[in-house]
Amino acid sequence: MENFTFKKEERLCSKRLIDGLFHNGSSFVLYPFRIVSWVTSNPEAPAQVIISVPKRRFKKAVTRNEIKRRIREAYRVHKHAYVYASPPPDQAGILFAIQYVGKTVLPFAEISLKLALALQRMKNESRPLHLAKNN
Repeated sequence: MENFTFKKEERLCSKRLIDGLFHNGSSFVLYPFRIVSWVTSNPEAPAQVIISVPKRRFKKAVTRNEIKRRIREAYRVHKHAYVYASPPPDQAGILFAIQYVGKTVLPFAEISLKLALALQRMKNESRPLHLAKNN
């Protein structure tokens, strides 16, 4: 049985890695998300993620936290099907950021569906990167 958890090792906290992600990563937009991903050597976990919601669009912290909770829950449920289904080669990992670019607060069902589509697209786009790193 799969373990549907979201542990500290899976959260991207390192300032150096976050800077590298946004400077070297590739991105795409699948409304209401912007996904930035980067395949790199990552000893802590096969995948690490950072989730952000802009203060400019959502002034109240309660609203931002509600959106982040919904995204974390959707990621926790879908990560095994998309992120961990084809693990990166040894000594490599994927770092990615999930940025909410929507203008309104969407219900959980819609966030979950859109995040599953975004993770599927990221999985398809990062597969050639894994092969290129090995050659």
